[in-house]
Amino acid sequence: MSSDALSRDARHLALAQVGPAGQQSIADGAALLIGVGGIGCAAATYLASSGVGHILICDFDTVDATNLGRQVLYRPADIGALKAEIAVARLSELNPDIRVTAMTERLSDDALSEVVAQVDVVLDGCDNFATRFQVNDACVAARRYLISGAAIRLEGQLAVFGPDYDTSPCYRCLYAEADESLENCAGNGVLAPVPGVIGTMMAVEALKYLANNTAGDARLQLYDAAAMEFRSLKIKKRTNCPSCASSSEK
Repeated sequence: MSSDALSRDARHLALAQVGPAGQQSIADGAALLIGVGGIGCAAATYLASSGVGHILICDFDTVDATNLGRQVLYRPADIGALKAEIAVARLSELNPDIRVTAMTERLSDDALSEVVAQVDVVLDGCDNFATRFQVNDACVAARRYLISGAAIRLEGQLAVFGPDYDTSPCYRCLYAEADESLENCAGNGVLAPVPGVIGTMMAVEALKYLANNTAGDARLQLYDAAAMEFRSLKIKKRTNCPSCASSSEK
């Protein structure tokens, strides 16, 4: 570990919950980030500044002027450029001691499964449910810790799943494709800092897991920015879940 890294990580090294061993585990860890929008920008920034050894960023979208208010890794000069490539450049500048990889094409099921199997934790901050279900299924199959976050209007939510899907629920236990209430975040209004709050919380959960390999309880955390309130709901495993109900047989 370089002297610069030791200086940067000093506050982590002083934490009983992290310390030298935990920080080394963070440095040895790999995280896959799905989407570098408002949520992903915040999560990626703290993963990089905290020294996660390898961050893989999957996003095939380009920077748009409407992104700039909440997606803090981008500048007006970046409009039209691939988000993943800009994010890699900014994060590498933020922390030259880590490795950051951009994936700028939509991953098929097989390709996604291969990437998920290569990392320790997956952070899903995408804006559509089709991708969320796909990511969930890959995490269940590979038994990877999944951190899922979403934000819309003045509301946000965060949930963690796995990696033991024999007894713990997965994302499909919380939401089913047939649910009429599913609402994608793309194109809807959102107060700029709300995705940042959720992304930062996702980074916290990822770092806790990488530092000591301890998964959090499967709970849905609901954030109401208007009332400045958090609510926590326990997620139950569905016996008929199409993804994790038979995970022990896979």
